[in-house]
Amino acid sequence: MGQSLLIKNAAQVVTMAGHSEQPAKRDEMQELSIIENGSVLMQDGQIKAVGKLAELEQQYQEIIAGAETIDATGKTVTPGLIDPHTHLVHAGTRENEYAMRLKGQSYMEIMNAGGGIHATTRATREADFDQLYDESKQRLDTFFQYGVTTVESKSGYGLSLGQELKQLEVAVKLNQYHAMDIVSTFMGAHAVPIDERDNPEPFVRRVIDEMIPEVARRKLAKFNDVFCERGVFTPDQSRRILEAGREYGLVPKIHADEIEPYGGAELAAEVSAISADHLLKASDEGIRKMAENDVMGVLLPGTAFFLMAEFADARKMIDGGVPVALSTDANPGSSPTLSLQFIMNLGCLKMGMTPEEVLAATTINAAHAIDCADHIGSLEAGKQADIVIFDIPNYLMLSYQYGMNHVDTVVKRGEPVVGK
Repeated sequence: MGQSLLIKNAAQVVTMAGHSEQPAKRDEMQELSIIENGSVLMQDGQIKAVGKLAELEQQYQEIIAGAETIDATGKTVTPGLIDPHTHLVHAGTRENEYAMRLKGQSYMEIMNAGGGIHATTRATREADFDQLYDESKQRLDTFFQYGVTTVESKSGYGLSLGQELKQLEVAVKLNQYHAMDIVSTFMGAHAVPIDERDNPEPFVRRVIDEMIPEVARRKLAKFNDVFCERGVFTPDQSRRILEAGREYGLVPKIHADEIEPYGGAELAAEVSAISADHLLKASDEGIRKMAENDVMGVLLPGTAFFLMAEFADARKMIDGGVPVALSTDANPGSSPTLSLQFIMNLGCLKMGMTPEEVLAATTINAAHAIDCADHIGSLEAGKQADIVIFDIPNYLMLSYQYGMNHVDTVVKRGEPVVGK
């Protein structure tokens, strides 16, 4: 008999069951499928059963007899949180730019002056593989502490074939050796190199003709992302890059309508992207098309918070039928946080989401945003045993008490990695 673990007698077990095939939309995002005074039995890294302790003891007596046990009395159990949009692998910080913005300079002004993404690109290029690995590993350790059990990780701070490959290879190695699951995205089209800003077409061609084929050949990424924004990549350039990636098996994602309305949401629908991310300035037409084409809206309120910008209209998107996920957008320039719990607070307080919606958006819908909902995102028999025990009596406390870390224990593939 394999290794087993029992979490018993939780005040609430929030299962998020029933949405593994399709993401939760509209009123479905309110459906948490809670078991009061519930328990979860795991074996060999997978969830064996979820229910009342007496029922589990009757059906799985032999397994429970040999199981390690965690008493979760008075606590709340949820699926492991999932962060579907991060820039995990990078070097350097940009606290100097933070001070510049507080004195009145805009994010795009700083970027166009050689700061922003370009500053992190310089630091990341100068860092060797081991430095990037060690710094990114520390971030993963912190993600665990805040209840995240799976992250998406983008490249995009290399802007050359060799440097982009270095970032992606760090993420692949971390996925092999760190307990955290990492899903990789190629984002060579994160910015146009400074010396090519006046004539970006050669760089666009390099992304399409050199970078994408090699990333695909080495199987270093699942997704292909592009920063579709005025002054970065036009909708036409973005379309060409995303369609080229699809030809090589890379699923489209898009940084869309972050700074101004630019047709990014519409483009996401046109190319059947799995997600459009940011969407602070998405048009009503873009939202409608995303809903019609089942494009996930990945919202990043930490970025709006940190840049002191207008927040994305989550309420309009959810009510309009767009499935919504939430993410930290963890990066050194526009969202230097690793706390998805704080992002949940912002979802409620700044974007009009309910506590139920933010839980759906950081579990099952976040899993759909990275095409992993078949094995993570909910507490159901047969799924991977990624679980968080929060030291709170009910799920409402997660969004009620802001800026706090409520994690008691984190279980990854049936093994406690934080806490007990």
